[in-house]
Amino acid sequence: MKRSDKIRFISDTLDELFPDPPIPLDYTSPFTLLVAVVLSAQCTDIRVNQVTKVLYKKAKTPAAMVKLGVERIAEIIKPCGFFNTKSKNIYNLSKTLVEKYGGEVPRTFEELEALPGVGHKTASVMMIHAFKVPAFPVDTHIHRLAKRWGLSDGSSVEQTEADLKKIFPKEEWEKRHLQIIYFGRTYCKAMGHKPEKCPICKVVGCK
Repeated sequence: MKRSDKIRFISDTLDELFPDPPIPLDYTSPFTLLVAVVLSAQCTDIRVNQVTKVLYKKAKTPAAMVKLGVERIAEIIKPCGFFNTKSKNIYNLSKTLVEKYGGEVPRTFEELEALPGVGHKTASVMMIHAFKVPAFPVDTHIHRLAKRWGLSDGSSVEQTEADLKKIFPKEEWEKRHLQIIYFGRTYCKAMGHKPEKCPICKVVGCK
């Protein structure tokens, strides 16, 4: 199969299976999305949504989160794992937002990535979903599938991001990254994957 045909088939299949993919994390503002993404590291979205439902009743602004304090944050987010580190990051990034940005979440990659606990992937999620600025967040599912489908060599997350940005038009980045995540969770899992039963791998091949 020619590369152009492969990309077209992948895009068409993703559009058919996940035509309007929702953001899997519950949020009501840029700040609540930021906290949810920080919590999602090494944790399922379902668990994060359960925890934030409780957390946001106590604090859903940076100022309220600072007032809550590290220990109380840690108690609430404990089910998410790595709660000691995550609670400190959430407290410190909230404190930074209050002191440096007037309680608002900044809208540039540089400023976001300078916040405690915020890396490039988290910043990319914020830019594309909270602020509608073109970005292509790459998580473990996307990194795995891009290599599996031969869209990237899998050498690094950075390389995968660069390759996918070249393949898909900017206006598709928001839905494509969500579609690939959902596809990876549903049809193309890391363990026990059966290419012959995968809607995409059985046609385009699997590396």
